[in-house]
Amino acid sequence: MLRTAAVRRTPSSLRSTTGPRRTLTGMACRITELVIDAADPERLAAFWSKVLGYVELDREDDGSIMIGPPDTGFGGPQPTLVLSPSDDPRSGKLPLHLDVSPTDREQEAELERLLALGAEPADVGQTGNESWHVLADPEGNEFCLLRARVPRL
Repeated sequence: MLRTAAVRRTPSSLRSTTGPRRTLTGMACRITELVIDAADPERLAAFWSKVLGYVELDREDDGSIMIGPPDTGFGGPQPTLVLSPSDDPRSGKLPLHLDVSPTDREQEAELERLLALGAEPADVGQTGNESWHVLADPEGNEFCLLRARVPRL
């Protein structure tokens, strides 16, 4: 994602210099699924399953394929992905995209793995000095590989 200083800036009403951010309300919801329109749900399900270590959880009569973490499935700490068939899937810059972080290797090694799985480098106007890589999945949906390693869940 092409980030600017304003993208991740916390509004002044929520900033605190002495402690954690305050929340406006208690937790009422959490993201459990992300739905991605796909010309070929099978192909995208295979790609994202390999990227995330997910497995197929369900198939719907409409051709949608749900993938998610193998041990927890729907409702676990990670959201499931639903690859939904569409005759008019969008590609390229979407209003929402995924950011992924490596769990068991450094960013450059993970970049090589993602490229081998079928990801392609994407140009969204980066300068080359970013700490992340912009990629596209097999249908052209952009996502970013961040530098920070996160623990495997």
